[in-house]
Formats: sequence, C-alpha cells, structure tokens
Amino acid sequence: QVKLVESGGGSVQSGGSLRLSCVAPEYTYSSYCMGWFRQAPGKEREGVALIASDGSTRYADSVKGRFTISLDNAKNTLYLQMNSLKPEDTAMYYCGADRACSRLWDLRGGYWGQGTQVTVSS
Repeated sequence: QVKLVESGGGSVQSGGSLRLSCVAPEYTYSSYCMGWFRQAPGKEREGVALIASDGSTRYADSVKGRFTISLDNAKNTLYLQMNSLKPEDTAMYYCGADRACSRLWDLRGGYWGQGTQVTVSS
C-alpha cells in the first residue's frame, strides 16, 4: 500500500498559476512511476503528467508547455507546476503511483490520493 497525500489546489483566474504537491513514502520515488491525473465533472479520469524513476517525463498534449512535473526527493514530494491555466483545466487532480508507467498512464492500476480541486475561472 502506498499512501499519497495531495495539496495545493484552489481557485484561480484564467492565466494564473498553481503548484500542486503530493507527499509519498520515501521508498516510492526510487521504484515507482509517479503522475498527476485529473477528472472533470462528467468526464473520465485522464493523465496529465508522468515522471518515471529515471526522471523521464510524459505530458498530455493539452498541458505541454504549461505544466511541469518534478520531484524533490529530499522532501519526498511530487510537484505539478501549472502555469497559464485555462477554464478547461478545472478538475479534481489526483496523484498516482505504480511500478509500471504504462499501467499507471492507462489507468489500469496504481495507488491514488484523495485528490485536490483546481478551479479556473474565465
């Protein structure tokens, strides 16, 4: 069992920025693929950004150039820096972890946090 705790959500105007944080057990980052996902009302959960244990990253096309995923191993924290936010970014954001990146990105498994709400107004 991997416990994930997200924070940092909130309300912001279009064009603004937010940084989400996800705290996980120390051992997670060396052996798990970590990622951020989101789910808007009435829509399926989708992948936003992923970071593998080797540091390689993957982003959804809709957030490339605006969002950045990163790890601070000293703080056992995963981040998602979100810039140039748009109303369509409004969703509940979840932190996820799985030993296999492909399985995590495809939502076929993984451990999940409780989510943090991001609301972007126009």
